[in-house]
Amino acid sequence: MIPIHSVTSDDYPQQTHSHENRPDKPEEACGVFGIYAPGEDVAKLTYFGLYALQHRGQESAGIATFEGLQVHLHKDMGLVSQVFNESILDELPGSHAVGHTRYSTTGSSRKVNAQPAVVGSRLGSLALAHNGNLVNTVQLRAELLQSKCNLVTTTDSEMIAFAIAEEVNAGADWLDGSIRAFHRCQGAFSLVIGTPVGIMGVRDPNGIRPLVIGTLAGDPDRYVLASETCGLDIIGADYLRDVEPGELVWITEAGLTSYHWNQQPQKKLCIFEMIYFARPDSIMHNESLYSYRMRLGRRLATESAVDADIVFGVPDSGIPAAIGFSQASVIPYVEGLIKNRYVGRTFIQPTQTMRESGIRMKLNPLKDVLKGKRVIIVDDSIVRGTTSRKLVKALREAGATEVHMRISSPPVTHPCFYGIDTDTQDQLIAATKSVAEIAQQLEVNTLAYLSWEGMLETTQEDTNNFCSACFTGDYPVPIPEQVKRSKLILEKVVV
Repeated sequence: MIPIHSVTSDDYPQQTHSHENRPDKPEEACGVFGIYAPGEDVAKLTYFGLYALQHRGQESAGIATFEGLQVHLHKDMGLVSQVFNESILDELPGSHAVGHTRYSTTGSSRKVNAQPAVVGSRLGSLALAHNGNLVNTVQLRAELLQSKCNLVTTTDSEMIAFAIAEEVNAGADWLDGSIRAFHRCQGAFSLVIGTPVGIMGVRDPNGIRPLVIGTLAGDPDRYVLASETCGLDIIGADYLRDVEPGELVWITEAGLTSYHWNQQPQKKLCIFEMIYFARPDSIMHNESLYSYRMRLGRRLATESAVDADIVFGVPDSGIPAAIGFSQASVIPYVEGLIKNRYVGRTFIQPTQTMRESGIRMKLNPLKDVLKGKRVIIVDDSIVRGTTSRKLVKALREAGATEVHMRISSPPVTHPCFYGIDTDTQDQLIAATKSVAEIAQQLEVNTLAYLSWEGMLETTQEDTNNFCSACFTGDYPVPIPEQVKRSKLILEKVVV
């Protein structure tokens, strides 16, 4: 087996996602990007594509470019703007590129686990960027180790790359080798894969994570792949279509060719992509997600009306639903909270006094707007309830006489195993408490969630085309018991 390229154990110390410090939200999936555009500055275009997808992962970023058989790779911990600069991008020439911005779900937060994962084969190197999670990692890892693959990370993404290389080294070409490898993978995977001859875009048979195809404006022979359409917009690319569940698109100098590598696809797009994860300006089902989220708010108002003076959303994800709630209820919409948009992920921990003061680093109430008012605050979800409780306390301290909380999704009762970092079930507040008990813990006057039916019907699509396992426990890809117990955490880092 040809060894992996360009990664070492010279990584950053492992970061942890403690319950105390992590946000009280499901954590983002990852962002993937790919471009085939000979003659263009593909590294810089990939940089801007990742910049638009930064909301999907803020821990690490990487770009691999292909110049014939040579691969140029740069990846590191940090935001896209921290990992790259002009001089670094100038050192990444090529005709096509693959990029990734990461939030860790499988594998710890270490530089060695940053993507793209680059692996060698008899046909040259491949670079793989992955959004999702496999659920058969224990089995696949054992198979690869038995074949003497030199796994150097703790990620399932590297396993997919090695599985492809293994098939290629056994005599398959890029296309057949990749398809054989995908049949060995179970779970969620939207992939962008670079090879010396072109790039691939791939989705699992359920299409749990999104992936779209675009073309550079004015040039239909130069293609772009991205997790969301906002990654196309930023570089002036035109949206062409989605990569379909169970589809592989192969982009080379001959153009784009489509292969349906799985003959029994069943659409199950993660509904949380539409509620929360994807940017509101991204297009899904022929409309912006802003429009869908406003409809959620309108449905929420009809399901759980309450008498109040003002309504506002938790910035930023709760705002479209709050506007919709205001429209349907005819209760004035205001800005009740101001978000500090320059607060990123910091490793400088606040003092105990600051922690006790709540969440003022990111959100600050407008006291003159709230004083003496009965308020409705709209958010997209509650996971553990810790942040929501602090927020309610801050609103009351700012002078709100009543606080009514409305959530534009159903109660989150089950963990996700497909690429979203949620807590184990015993940490999910709605898994152990009734709505009335949650309301009491948050110290709100009333609390109401959107119904499961309302969430799905509001998509205006076939309601069977979505994964809503975090609300129901009905997982479209069966989860092995050992994975449920471990939450896909690999304890040992092999370097």
